Amino acid sequence: MTPVEVVQFQRRARPGNFSVERLFEDVRTALPADVSVALHMNKHVSKGVVGRLADAFRARRTRGPVNHVLGDVHYLTWFMPRDGTILTVLDCVSLERMSGLRQRLFWFLWYWWPLQRADQVTVISKYTRDSLLDWVNYPADRVHVIPPPLSDEFEASPIPERGARLRLLHVGTGPNKNLKRVAEAVRDLPVTLVIIGRLNPELEAELARNHIQYENHVNLERAQLVEQYRLCDALVFASTYEGFGLPIIEAQAVGRPVITSKACSMPEAAGGAAHLVDPLDVADIRRAVSRLIEDPAYCEELVRLGQINVARYRPERIAAEYAAVYRAVHERQGRST
Repeated sequence: MTPVEVVQFQRRARPGNFSVERLFEDVRTALPADVSVALHMNKHVSKGVVGRLADAFRARRTRGPVNHVLGDVHYLTWFMPRDGTILTVLDCVSLERMSGLRQRLFWFLWYWWPLQRADQVTVISKYTRDSLLDWVNYPADRVHVIPPPLSDEFEASPIPERGARLRLLHVGTGPNKNLKRVAEAVRDLPVTLVIIGRLNPELEAELARNHIQYENHVNLERAQLVEQYRLCDALVFASTYEGFGLPIIEAQAVGRPVITSKACSMPEAAGGAAHLVDPLDVADIRRAVSRLIEDPAYCEELVRLGQINVARYRPERIAAEYAAVYRAVHERQGRST
């Protein structure tokens, strides 16, 4: 095959933010031999006008034959030529939370204008594709659904012998992660919540009000995060919004039953291998946790189905889908020169 040279443009991450970095690190590692990638890192954190403009002009100067702007830094496409440019959109959540003039300005700068500068777009779920096309008039056949890859370190591990309390992993503490309702749902149940992410005083007060026994872990390295999956009995991921929901498949890969939401992209990610709940219904979340406590056979069935589901997300399969987009854009570039 003809060699394909790609420049990937990536945000400068803030502490604790590593999802995009992990996703595309795994993709780069698994790409076929005919695709070579140079990684371009922003000099500035995505904040304010001056730093973003500087990085956008710098991206234009360092572009290659095929250019892939990774998630969360859509503005890097502003001054790119459309031919040869690929944009990844992770979700539309920030847009959906805004209103009025602020929403219209954000829509223009973060979605409409970047999509006009992109020859192809990738999204991480069908839900994100549908949301994006609801917001922006863009050719649907140029939007490719490519889910995140599952990192190889997430491997099946025996569930530790259960103690007196269910060790229930909860990944994330942002407003959409729904920790307040989860805390209310497990009140007085024999559960220890293992919470990944920084707790603010409001969340700490909610956990105390519900008398929740919990652990809190912040800024974990990848190996430390994997270990928390191995140490838990189950994952509760009753989020109110996700562009995909990577913890779902991470827990399934390790061999843990999963409770997640019947909202947004999460049923799509779970692949029929999780207990789905209404994230706004505390009683529904409580019933799901209680069933995991009381029904070992049900847990085993969720684990079995989860192991089948995660095969869809192996890095080689996902990297092959990106490679197909890169090759197609590269071929069009060759025909236009």
